[in-house]
Formats: sequence, structure tokens, C-alpha cells
Amino acid sequence: MAASLKLSPSSSPPLLLNPKSRSSPHLLKPFPSPPLSSPRFSSLKRSNLFDRRGLGLLVHAVKNDGGMDPRSPAPEYQSGGESTMPERFRYLTREAPDRPVRWPWVIALFFLVYCWRTVLWELSNWKKAALAILHFFGYLSKLALAFVFHFIGDPITGFIRIIESSLYLVRDIYFSIIAFAPVPELTRIILFASTILAIGEATVPDSVNSQPYLLTLAGIIGFGAVKGVILEPFFWLFLVGIFCFSRFIKKRESTSAALPSAAVLAAIGEPWVRGLTMVSYLALAIVQNSKSSEEAVNVEVSLKQRKLPLPLLLAALSIGIHVAAKWIRYRHLRWMIA
Repeated sequence: MAASLKLSPSSSPPLLLNPKSRSSPHLLKPFPSPPLSSPRFSSLKRSNLFDRRGLGLLVHAVKNDGGMDPRSPAPEYQSGGESTMPERFRYLTREAPDRPVRWPWVIALFFLVYCWRTVLWELSNWKKAALAILHFFGYLSKLALAFVFHFIGDPITGFIRIIESSLYLVRDIYFSIIAFAPVPELTRIILFASTILAIGEATVPDSVNSQPYLLTLAGIIGFGAVKGVILEPFFWLFLVGIFCFSRFIKKRESTSAALPSAAVLAAIGEPWVRGLTMVSYLALAIVQNSKSSEEAVNVEVSLKQRKLPLPLLLAALSIGIHVAAKWIRYRHLRWMIA
């Protein structure tokens, strides 16, 4: 039976070319064909197909009864899944790489854009969050302040009102000095008060430096009387109280004890009050000087530093500020005109 079969040239066993050894013809190996006497291969037709992708020669069996078209590609190239080629033939071929899948990048790009948009939105809301936190702490501070004011609110309110009134008073005094400072009257005050101080210092040395607080208090009383804050009876009562305190408590001479009251009367009094005060104080100083012994008069008193009374210093400063503001205003107008 095997002798009666004739082999056609096309049915000779094909030669498979290994892709790695195309340039070596001596490496060609004949493919072992199955025995022709087997009834399993009696109805098969061998055909050689050339791989279009350049992967070498592929040999596969196809049924003649119409199971598969011989011109169709091999089953391992029809789908992207696992190859159906037997293991013993896989060394003859190379697996073709699948096409890159691009749609996962689109999904990743979508999520990246969404996350970045969310981050931008959160960054745009950080100011609102910070303001909300600050408002919350503001409400807490208001609650604590209300709790404190519930117990000691009245003293705190009174203290705040005193501070506010003081600030308004200082501002009014400053603007009144710049705009409406009575320079001639302040000059007369400095002149008459300095005359009284000079008489007292000549009679009793160190009488000015020994009582700076009483001189300052007398100046404040005089300023309050000029502004109308202190009534005239209280004004005279305060002056008598200052004299008694200095004469009987501090045990000073009559000239030194009467120095603050005489300086205030000479500074802010009427013209006849000023004249009467200066004449009376000068007579008191002469009488006290005549009663003192020659040894006490000839004693030299060394003064290291003479301090100017604060009321006279403030009056001189007011004159300087007013004159400086007037000069600056004048020069400014000249510059604007020029």
C-alpha cells in the first residue's frame, strides 16, 4: 500500500527557514512529515503560506472540506488572545506585538484635569476659610469681652471715657494753640510770672527749685480758672490752701510760701490785680529781707542746676508752635503762588 503511493513534487516535505538564520543556508532543516500511511492525514492538503509580516515560513494544515479558507491568516493572528499554535511549533515564529491601547490615557487625562480643577477650587477658597476662622475667633473674643463686662463693665467704661476725654482735650488744645494761640497774652504771662519768681529767688535762694510741684499745681489751677472749669470762689480757696500748706506744713518762709499764689495772680489776673500782687509781693520780700541777719544774707548758695517751672515752659512752647505754624503756612502760600 505504501509502495503504490506516489509523491508529487508539491507533497515533498517543506523546508522551514529559521528567522534568526536566514543568511545561513546550511542551517536549513527538513520538516519531518507525518507518515503517509496514516489514515488521519489522508484527507489533508499541505500548503505553504508566507508570513506577510516577515516572520518566516509558516506551515499549517487546513481541511479540504471547507473548515477554513487556506488564504485566511493563521488562527494565532486572528485574535489578540493566546496563540493556538502547538508548543513544538512556536520556536518557528515570533509573536506579533499588539497595537498600543490609547483610551486608558484618555481616562487618566480626564481624572488629572478633574483633580487639578478641584485643587484650583480649593486654593481659591482658602481665603474664605481663613476669614471664617478669623470671624469665629472674633465671636469668641466678643463673648469673652461680654462676660467680662457683665461683672466689671461700668469701671472699664468710665476709664475709657476718661481716656477719650483726655485725648479730645489734648487735640483741642493743640489745634487751639496752632490756630488761636494768644501770643501777646502769653508773653505778658511769662513776663509777670518771671518777675515774681525773680523777686522770690532773690529774697530766698532756691525757692523755685524747692517747690516745683506746687508751682505746677498753681499753673493748672490758673489754666482751669481761665477756661471757666474752676469757679472763682474755688480758685481763691485753692490759692489760700497752697499758701497754708507751704507755710505751716512745709515750714517755709512767707516769701517762698506765697510764691506760687503770687505768680498765678500776676499771670492771669486783671491789670489792677497784677499791679497789686506785684507791689504786695515786693513789699513782703523787702520786709523779710530786712528782718534777716547779715550773716544769712551774705551766705552764698551754690545752685548746680536751675529748673524752669512747667507752666512757663508750656507757655513758651505754645508761642513757639504757633509762630512756627504761622511761618510754615506763610511760606507754603508763597510757594503755591510762585
